[in-house]
Amino acid sequence: MLNYIRGEFYRLLRKKSMYMYFGLVAVLYFLLAFMRSNTFTEETIVLDAQMFSRFFPVLLGGFLFTAIYTDDLNSKNLISLVGFGLSKMKIVVSKLILTALFSLIIFGFILLLHLAIFRLLGWSVTADALTTISASFVKYLLATIAYSVLSGIVVYGLQRTTFAVVLYIVFAFDIAGSLIGGAVASYAPYLSDYLMTNITTNIMVGIESGSDLAMPIVLYIIFVAVAAVLSALAFTKKEMEF
Repeated sequence: MLNYIRGEFYRLLRKKSMYMYFGLVAVLYFLLAFMRSNTFTEETIVLDAQMFSRFFPVLLGGFLFTAIYTDDLNSKNLISLVGFGLSKMKIVVSKLILTALFSLIIFGFILLLHLAIFRLLGWSVTADALTTISASFVKYLLATIAYSVLSGIVVYGLQRTTFAVVLYIVFAFDIAGSLIGGAVASYAPYLSDYLMTNITTNIMVGIESGSDLAMPIVLYIIFVAVAAVLSALAFTKKEMEF
């Protein structure tokens, strides 16, 4: 499994389209910031970061999801991996590790880029503002990982790229979260704290306020672990033609 993770890690690092895509996103963000720089305040810097981070699951996570999860489907590599003896559970866990690792690297880089851009434009960020910005980044970082693992159930259960990408987009735009959240609020409000949207929000609020994060972190780990197990089960039950 370690060899597979290492191989995938280097494959992604050599993916030129990833650098081109994220580079384009960075340039566009810099241009938007530059055009609005004469109206900046400390509050604006925080609000910009919070607003921009809302699109992370779509802008950043969407590319990562397709690169990590669906490339193997398009290239028929899953069949080869299983044929060479790598267990399906190890494949699922490897994808989860790769998603978490690359999400952390990219989100961390974007945070530094955000701070560097505003510093370049003459604005520094206070400690309180940095805490608020970091909390927002963490929320959507965790959401990106969770949405990828949930969509992975379709990747392994149906092994259809289109269905998997559509499902990820539904999660990333919070369409599913809004529908499920509305239903839970109406019929089972006591379950609201167990929804992914609220779990990540509670983690964000905990970081901002310095309150206890143990419960939301435990809930998040359970949520992701259950999704990974369901992915493995769906993968195991799926017949593969060699």
